[in-house]
Amino acid sequence: MRVVVAGATGLIGSRTVARLRDHGVEVVPVSRGGGVDVITGEGLAEAMRGAEVVVDVTDAPSRGESASLQFFGTATTNLLRAAASAGAEHYVALSVVGADRVRAGYFRAKALQEEQVRRSPVPHSIVRATPFFESVEAMSRSTTHADGVHVTPVLVRPVSTDWVAASVAHVAVGLPLFDVLEVAGPEEYRLDDLTAKLLAARGDLREVVTDTHAPFFGAVLGERTLLPRTDAHLAHETVARWLARR
Repeated sequence: MRVVVAGATGLIGSRTVARLRDHGVEVVPVSRGGGVDVITGEGLAEAMRGAEVVVDVTDAPSRGESASLQFFGTATTNLLRAAASAGAEHYVALSVVGADRVRAGYFRAKALQEEQVRRSPVPHSIVRATPFFESVEAMSRSTTHADGVHVTPVLVRPVSTDWVAASVAHVAVGLPLFDVLEVAGPEEYRLDDLTAKLLAARGDLREVVTDTHAPFFGAVLGERTLLPRTDAHLAHETVARWLARR
C-alpha cells in the first residue's frame, strides 16, 4: 500500500508517518521542505503518482478565520484534485470536534474542508479530534492580558497527539468510512481548570481568569461544544501521564 501524507512534518504529520510505517506500508511524506507545496500545487502531481491512500493532516499557519479559510480552501482543493487524478482509493482528512457545530473561526474553515472532502469523488474518511494537550498549552501562551490568562470555561476531553496520529493511521489502512470518527481523551476538564493545571506544571505563575467571552480557535463557544460524540474512540493517556512523560 502506498500512502501519501500531506503535512508530514507537522505535529500530527510526523507521528502519523511513523505510525503508518509501523503498519508496514510505503509512506510518501509531502511537505514544502520536500519540494511539494499544497497551496501552489508545485510537485503535487508527482508526489501523488501511484497513491492508493492520501492522508491530509495539513494545518493552517494561523487559527484566524480568514487565514484558515484561505488555506484549507486552496490546499484541500489541490489535494483532492491531485488524489482523484492519481486514482487514489481513500482520502483521510483530520478535522476537529465541533466543526459540525460552530460556524466561526478555525471551526468554520474545518467545516469547509469537511464539505470539500465529502463532495469529492474519492472515497473518504474524516477523523475529528478534541483539543490536543499541546494546543491547549500553546493557547495559554497567547491569551495573556494584564490580569492573567483569559480562558473560556468550556468542557473538553483533551487528547494526546500520539493517539490522534495512531487513529488517523489506523483509519488510513482500512476501508473508507464515508463517515466521521471522533477521537478524544479519557478525562473531562473545564478548559480554564486544565489551563491552570498545565501552567502550574511548568512553573508559570500567571493567574487563569475564567472568561465566558474568551475565544478558542477564533470562536466563542458554548459549554459543551468541544465534547465528542458518545461513540468517540477514547485514548488512554491522562493529563498527568502526559505531563510525566514530558
